[in-house]
Amino acid sequence: MTMKRSLLAAAIGGLLTTTAQASLVISEYIEGSSNNKAIELLNTGDQTVDLTAWELQVFFNGSSTAGLTVDLEGAVEPGSNFVFSHSSAAAEILAVANQTTGAGLFNGDDAVVLLNGGNVADSIGQVGFDPGSYWGSGDITTQNHTLRRVEGSSADTDPYDAYDPATSFSGFAQDSFDDLGAAGNPDGGSGDNGGENPEAPNMSCGAEATLISSIQGPTDISPLEGQNVVVEAVVTAAFSGLNGFYIQEEASDQDDNSQTSEGLFVYDRDLSVVPGQVVRLAGTVTEYYNLTELTSISDSAICGTSELPAVSTVTLPWSSPEAPEAFESMRVRFAEGLTVNDNYDLGRYGSLTLGSGRHFVPTSIVSPGTDATLVDEMNTLDRIILDDASTLQNPDVIPYPGPQLSASQTVRSGDTVHDLEGILDYSYSEWRLQPTSAPSFSQSNPRTFEPALEDRGNLVVASFNVLNFFNGDGLGGGFPTSRGATTPEELSRQTDKLVSAISALNADVVGLMEIENDGYDENSAIAELASALGGNWGYVNPGLEQLGSDEIAVGFIYRTDRVETVGNAATLNGVPFDDLNRQPLAQTFRLLDSQDGVTIAVNHFKSKGCYDVEGPDADQGDGQSCWNPTRTAAAEALSAWLTSDATGTGEQDVLIIGDLNSYAKEDPITALTTNGFTNLIAGFEGEQAYSYVYYGQAGYLDHGLANNALLSKVKDATVWAINADEPRALDYNTEYKSPEQQASLYAPDAYRASDHDPVIVALEMDVRTASERADLNGDGRITGRDLSRFVLALLFGRATAPDYDINGDGSIDRNDMFALINAMRGH
Repeated sequence: MTMKRSLLAAAIGGLLTTTAQASLVISEYIEGSSNNKAIELLNTGDQTVDLTAWELQVFFNGSSTAGLTVDLEGAVEPGSNFVFSHSSAAAEILAVANQTTGAGLFNGDDAVVLLNGGNVADSIGQVGFDPGSYWGSGDITTQNHTLRRVEGSSADTDPYDAYDPATSFSGFAQDSFDDLGAAGNPDGGSGDNGGENPEAPNMSCGAEATLISSIQGPTDISPLEGQNVVVEAVVTAAFSGLNGFYIQEEASDQDDNSQTSEGLFVYDRDLSVVPGQVVRLAGTVTEYYNLTELTSISDSAICGTSELPAVSTVTLPWSSPEAPEAFESMRVRFAEGLTVNDNYDLGRYGSLTLGSGRHFVPTSIVSPGTDATLVDEMNTLDRIILDDASTLQNPDVIPYPGPQLSASQTVRSGDTVHDLEGILDYSYSEWRLQPTSAPSFSQSNPRTFEPALEDRGNLVVASFNVLNFFNGDGLGGGFPTSRGATTPEELSRQTDKLVSAISALNADVVGLMEIENDGYDENSAIAELASALGGNWGYVNPGLEQLGSDEIAVGFIYRTDRVETVGNAATLNGVPFDDLNRQPLAQTFRLLDSQDGVTIAVNHFKSKGCYDVEGPDADQGDGQSCWNPTRTAAAEALSAWLTSDATGTGEQDVLIIGDLNSYAKEDPITALTTNGFTNLIAGFEGEQAYSYVYYGQAGYLDHGLANNALLSKVKDATVWAINADEPRALDYNTEYKSPEQQASLYAPDAYRASDHDPVIVALEMDVRTASERADLNGDGRITGRDLSRFVLALLFGRATAPDYDINGDGSIDRNDMFALINAMRGH
């Protein structure tokens, strides 16, 4: 017995064994002829599943590395199916498909894994094992068959164990699609709601028809859902990429109720219409993920032409979450230009996220808790997605900015979009504008060619997350790696962009995050990056095989012609740096021919990702996401370690840099500032500084913090906005890009070298000799008067750095007095 219509209630009741919190299972697998490939999922729980954290991975030909990863989109109601298929599959498959891809999908010898937040929820096949042509035997194999889950079978949450599909599935003939997407619909997805009109609809133009306002109603769900109706209205837009068109009532048929929309989306792939036509349609009212549609068109007629209905002018922010409902599927125009807040999906889906102004991560500008929640709610109301009127993924022409995106013609977060007019649409839980005319763009946030430091001092320190710089085996092989570049070509492209960015920083010391943790020999990733920068660059070798057990680590590269290291590098390897937080690395640096040093600690705290987490580390709903106590513990341990002379050099000046995965107002940063460190980015750049953009909200995870001893030497601090504002399509990756796009979207420049922006701190270090520092009264001689001045200042507590730090070790003590005496004798 297959699990679908007959076993739906039982499935919801919990017959399937899945991983914790996972309510989706693979309920059908289709490996048919040509591109007839599909995976059907079933929601076995009693709550709607948001697919934001869900993905499908395909492991080709016995590989242990995913060759294809697909982020699933949308939501799945309890007891319902979600169908993912190839975009060139048979019409019967596409008719029920919720999401498609043009990429090559699985064959019978490829493992398929369903993940939720990185956790395996179900799988087919065995990862890392090549079965030859298929798994299984007889009529139940993964090749040339359809498999449907059987009653009482468990999800396979171990994709590495031996696999036999017969333990969970029944087999059906090749190209069997009749049951696909049928859960929750007793008529197998036909959309006719199991009934027929008792009489044929009246298709006479001008005859009585159901008003669209009556279909839409005052709420997000149509009061006529599931009913067969006849409508007559004007076509306002026809988008082949959306498999349908929009209609809107003529002015004479509108109800003048500001709470009800006059527009409607017609889902139909066959009707050919153009804007301005008046159409009469017989179909069924359907709610598709809260978009009211007319589907299953049984009859149609063209009833002449008409002027398009007037455009409604709208503004952001919306007055309430429900406010856009009144304009659903209608012609709208935004009264003012809007700001680009996110371009992450521009290359993949042709979309931009816009708002009335720049959005910031709540906890980057206000305290966690109630205030952060309020900012988040305000950001949500001030949001619209500018779409491209297509569901096509990875389009050949990325439409924005017109005529198309390229490495030299970009649209950055912070830019402004004008002339926004189109249809207000709703899909994938977002309000969208499907444009009916080309919008225009203003470069309100243009690229800059170097960091904007007003005073560079004489020692510049930078912090740079290099986004998984992995170099294979260091000899040109070892690809694909577990992170970063998947081919030597990609590594070359990545290296060129990083070299351009780091070189333009013109920094003396650069702290790195997300460098491959593969040691420090000549074939290591850090050695390759330093070598690519040129002969004047070196790197810190802490004398370990690797720094901790994580795949990525922190590190230092530095200009050997400008600075030198003092003493040995130091690290912490105990709690809380034994597992989740990466081990920090501290090193003392000095300018050449100088005795004034600074100890720099580079860090990478635990990420905010919510997986395998419970208890206090789980998301507390205050805006700090998961693992906040773990990051706070790291901050406290770090400050205590650095206060106690971590490098053993006696140096008092300390600078903390790195990706702390914490925004400015969050507990870990508060812990550091409470323990004597000053947030330099907040001080020099203000509350609206940012180094990272996440889901359309900007903030800084990358920090520079100075202790009190160093603070007077800090001349400036800034963030160089070269990465976070740029579309990810401009990075070094070649996946999902045509040969033409691999050329047009790439340039070996600094922009989108990573996803984090670098932080730069300018210091003015003391370069005076001991003799020069010993001349306390400035008369050009070192005499007993200078010694007396030093002793009196020391006795009365007036000896402050750097004026009385004669030996340049960062502290003022008796050793400075001896250094002064020696200088006096030498003079």
